[in-house]
Amino acid sequence: MPLTFRKSFRILPGVRLNINKRSWSITTGGDHGPRHTHSSTGRRTTSMDLPGPFGWRRTRSTRSRRG
Repeated sequence: MPLTFRKSFRILPGVRLNINKRSWSITTGGDHGPRHTHSSTGRRTTSMDLPGPFGWRRTRSTRSRRG
């Protein structure tokens, strides 16, 4: 089984710094509304918990593609 590394720090109320082996990200919001996550790899994610076992997530990559 491979080992993984992930750590999350609360730096301000409503703001978290997430660190893993390859990147870091900042997450804001989430108590009673959407969460916005901005990653060092260029990924931006908006997610929200919905009633019951449901959730919603939208991910966008802001890194330009070469073609």
